[in-house]
Amino acid sequence: MRLVRQGVWGVWLVALVLAGCQRSPGQGGPQGGAGGHGGPGGAQAMQVDVMELRPGQVRDTGEYLGTLISRRSITVYPQVAGYVQRISVKPGQQVKQGQPLLEVDPRRERAGLQGARAQRASALAQRQFARSTRQRAEQLLSEGLMSRQDYEQAEAQAAAAEASARAAEAQLQAQQVELGYYRVEAPFAGVVGDIPVKVGDYVTPQTVLTNVDQSRALEVSVAVPPERAAEVKVGRTQVAVLDDEGQPLVSAPVFFVAPTPDPRTQLVELKAAFDNTHGLLAGQVVHAQVVYATREALRLPSFAVTQQSSQYFAMVAVQGDGGSMVAQRRPVKLGGLQGNYYELLEGLEEGTQVIVGSLQLLQDGQPIQPRPVKHLPGEGPGVGGAADAGTGGAGDAGTAPSPDGGK
Repeated sequence: MRLVRQGVWGVWLVALVLAGCQRSPGQGGPQGGAGGHGGPGGAQAMQVDVMELRPGQVRDTGEYLGTLISRRSITVYPQVAGYVQRISVKPGQQVKQGQPLLEVDPRRERAGLQGARAQRASALAQRQFARSTRQRAEQLLSEGLMSRQDYEQAEAQAAAAEASARAAEAQLQAQQVELGYYRVEAPFAGVVGDIPVKVGDYVTPQTVLTNVDQSRALEVSVAVPPERAAEVKVGRTQVAVLDDEGQPLVSAPVFFVAPTPDPRTQLVELKAAFDNTHGLLAGQVVHAQVVYATREALRLPSFAVTQQSSQYFAMVAVQGDGGSMVAQRRPVKLGGLQGNYYELLEGLEEGTQVIVGSLQLLQDGQPIQPRPVKHLPGEGPGVGGAADAGTGGAGDAGTAPSPDGGK
């Protein structure tokens, strides 16, 4: 039994010795992975996407609240006094030019029109009789059967009858026009506003009946600081109405700049006009963007930006001491975010190879294998945002203030 036990212990000792021989002296810890988190001697170069830092178009903008104003808007008043007999439309209804909106009781005016027609008929009959009398007087005068004085009297009566007929005709036309005022019509196609009166109300020419707005052609009114208004160029500076996602919905050049600031707000009003093809409404409050200038400047991709506290950083590819490429963390100063790019104010130079991917896996000084790319991943409007250095989350740098502070 003692010999058997000694044999077993001998087998275990041989196994332990063989296991120890298989471990190399340099592998006392875990092997460095693809992320390069091991010591410098065992780190492997990591493949990363890089883009060359180059200039691009940068806009100097400011965002404000704006108000949409109808270029054709009218408050409707009656031109006569009387009781409201009929209301033919409802608030918010789309109407055509000439469509009846409201009718004031016209019975008294209709009676006056009938009287004017009777006076006209009487005047026409008198004119016809006077003309016939003058013709007979001419014949009698030529035959010597009437004196010159009697002829001149007949001629004067004919002229008076002619004038009376014209006056009666004019009176009838005036009565017809006056009767038309009792029917209030839409002056142009548009949308009916509130109707504060009701059937049976007594109205005068000072009573507001309703208003009609046309939203096909709108103006956007924006109030900006005086120092920014000095940069506006009429006919060139663009004002854009933004949608819910902050993207331009429609854009138009400024056609009006107020000569003086508003005394209450000390802001200067700008106006731009555009054709409404997006269902916007007069009186609507919108977000508007004023593009003061466009220039060339260095642009840093948003995928290349990380943030720690209030400082922004970029990772760039540089040549290390041994000649290989390594990642280097650089502090940067940024301007506004436009699309997928920040305006780069300070920190990097044109031509720098900026790393645009896998930032949360990289460490300062880590060996890398740069792989040039031409476009950002998922490049397009509204994509991107800075990643927080601590969490790798997106969007923290997207709140970076605009260079002009207009937002």
